[in-house]
Amino acid sequence: MLEAHQVSKQVSSPEGSLTILSDVSFRILAGDSVAVVGPSGAGKSTLLALLAGLDLPSSGHVVLNGANLSALDEDGRARLRAESVGFVFQSFHLVPSLNALENVMLPLELAGHRDARAAARGIIETVGLQDRWSHYPAQLSGGEKQRVAIARAFATEPAVLFADEPTGNLDSRTGSNVMNLMFELNRSSSTTLILVTHDSSLAERCDRILALDAGLLESDSWAAR
Repeated sequence: MLEAHQVSKQVSSPEGSLTILSDVSFRILAGDSVAVVGPSGAGKSTLLALLAGLDLPSSGHVVLNGANLSALDEDGRARLRAESVGFVFQSFHLVPSLNALENVMLPLELAGHRDARAAARGIIETVGLQDRWSHYPAQLSGGEKQRVAIARAFATEPAVLFADEPTGNLDSRTGSNVMNLMFELNRSSSTTLILVTHDSSLAERCDRILALDAGLLESDSWAAR
C-alpha cells in the first residue's frame, strides 16, 4: 500500500542546507495501523507530508497505492489523494461556514458521489453525531469537531488515512474516545492508518511503530500481540 525508498528531505536555511529526513525506507501493507513517533523536530510531520504526496523528497521516492508520487505532476498527486487518501489533523480543519453534515459531504461531492447527503448522514450516525449534524463547527466541542473530521476523512473510504496528532487539542478522556472511534473505523473499513503521535500509549495500540530521531529511522517494531 505504501513504500518509502531511501527518502531524504533537505531544505534551505540561513545557515545553509538543513537535512530533515535522511535515507528513510520501509513498506506498509494494506490494513496496517502504523504509529510514527519521535521527539519534536525528528521529521514526523515532514515524513507524513511526503507519504501523502503533499511534498516531494529531495531524493528517493514514495509509492502510494501503486503510484510513484515523484513521477506524477501536482494535478496527478492531487487526483491520487482525492481517490485514495483521507486526513485528520490536530486542528480539525473544518470549513466554518458549513455545518457538520456539509463538511462530511464535501469530499463526497468533490468525488462525484451520486448521493453525497445520504452517504454523509450514514457516517455521521456511525460517529455518533446524528443529533448534531446541523451544527456549525463553532457550535461543537473539540471532541465533536474531531469526530466530524474523522467522518469526513472516512467518507470516501480511503485506502490510506493519515492522522497528524489527532488528539493533540483534546483532553485525555475525549482523546481516548476519538481514537477508539478511529481504530474501530480502521478495522471495519480495512483502511491503512498512519498516525503521527507523541502519545506512547496511543502508539502502542497500533500494529507497528516507526521511531524517528533527527531525521533517521531509528527503529521499526511490530506490536507484541
